[in-house]
Amino acid sequence: MTSAANPSNFNELGLIPELIARLSDLEYTQPTPIQAKAIPSILAGSDLIAGANTGSGKTATFALPTLQTLFLAKGVNKTPSKGNFVSGLILVPTRELATQVADSVKSYSANFNGAIKTVAVFGGVSVNTQMQALRGGADIIVATPGRLLDLIKSNAIKLDKVNTLVLDEADQMLDMGFTDAIENIVAYLPPERQSLLFSATYPKNIESLSAQLMRNPQQVKVEEVGINKSIKQTFYKLSNNKLRFNTLRLLLMKHQPKSCVVFCNTKVEAKRLFEELKEAGFYASALHGDLAQQERAMMLMRFANKSASILVATDVAARGLDIDDMDMVINYHLALDPKTHVHRVGRTGRGDKKGLACSIFGEKEVFRVKQIEQLYDREFEPAVLPSLSLLEKPPYKPEMQTLYIDGGKKQKLRAGDIVGCLTGEEGIGFSQIGKITVFENQSFVAVKREASKPAFRKLRDNKIKGKKYQVRRVN
Repeated sequence: MTSAANPSNFNELGLIPELIARLSDLEYTQPTPIQAKAIPSILAGSDLIAGANTGSGKTATFALPTLQTLFLAKGVNKTPSKGNFVSGLILVPTRELATQVADSVKSYSANFNGAIKTVAVFGGVSVNTQMQALRGGADIIVATPGRLLDLIKSNAIKLDKVNTLVLDEADQMLDMGFTDAIENIVAYLPPERQSLLFSATYPKNIESLSAQLMRNPQQVKVEEVGINKSIKQTFYKLSNNKLRFNTLRLLLMKHQPKSCVVFCNTKVEAKRLFEELKEAGFYASALHGDLAQQERAMMLMRFANKSASILVATDVAARGLDIDDMDMVINYHLALDPKTHVHRVGRTGRGDKKGLACSIFGEKEVFRVKQIEQLYDREFEPAVLPSLSLLEKPPYKPEMQTLYIDGGKKQKLRAGDIVGCLTGEEGIGFSQIGKITVFENQSFVAVKREASKPAFRKLRDNKIKGKKYQVRRVN
């Protein structure tokens, strides 16, 4: 594995001024270890195998040099590509990650004045909509393997001019059974290309895949993220597995987290737990493989804007999830792999903030606790559960309430317009407004729960940019 000192700034990595300026706008001050080690090699044209976890800055690691290479290759003709040929292909395992990576690539290319067009394609939504987006041309495609194959077979996209192939979360894609799909996709690619593979782990099947895809790849790896000792971990042993759900309720009622992920091992468990939490009166969202794309987007939005305090998720669905200020993680079932437990727990206590992780386990899961103890080199004594009297109280409510507006980008609505309406005469305070999300034909704004009634009236009774819109509460 290659190694290098961590540069003090991005100027030392060989990036062009447009990207340096954009990174400054985004307040990226210093490269992460994986960026420092990998970006110069990628810019030099090498194939690369990179060991990097979620949260290590790996998206920028492959996105920045890929954008730079494509931008410089355009020469004086700085316009988006036309037709159905693409230059950069980024494969990812999940719909959420496809959207997240595409949004990041678009953000990094903001100073290119539209020269690079990026399109995300994934299942769960109409293929016709994505085919329409591709007809206008695209330079970079961020795709899940299954949907990409559908588009290839429909002649909606051609890959024989791809310069750069990126496999993001490669181990996850192989675990999800995408090996054959990836091999089929690679058959459509030109042999003369740059291939970049990013993987949190490096099992045998990754070695086999890299041997097929790559030519003398360089390998870079950053040290596994150390165990965050500021995260308080507590384990609760069940005397009876039927008590698992009430144990979860007790933990939620005691700590009343504003933002908590509850991890399940399967989507069946996640779906069932989500329904049970709703029935018990908790404000929850869910993230699993059976949700339609619009449902998934709504669930994530409500959790991100803190109008749903709890997100029930599987590890696969949560891969790549980037939510700030997660103050608690609960393992409803212990992870099947102790390293997965570390990744789960590491979603709380980011930066200099303290975090809390609670794990529920039964007699049949004691051996998993032992595995986790070996990894942490410490023992976790089972803790005493909070008082059962907490179950007699009504579930707590999240601090925010989401309001829906039936207009968006196509109606030329902007976040500033919504803020202006809310804070106008007899309106609410700016500090009572949370995250605003504007889609093509609809918008969502989070407001403090105590301000939701006057906020609702302001949006319902007043015009925004000269027009009235329908408004409703999202529950």
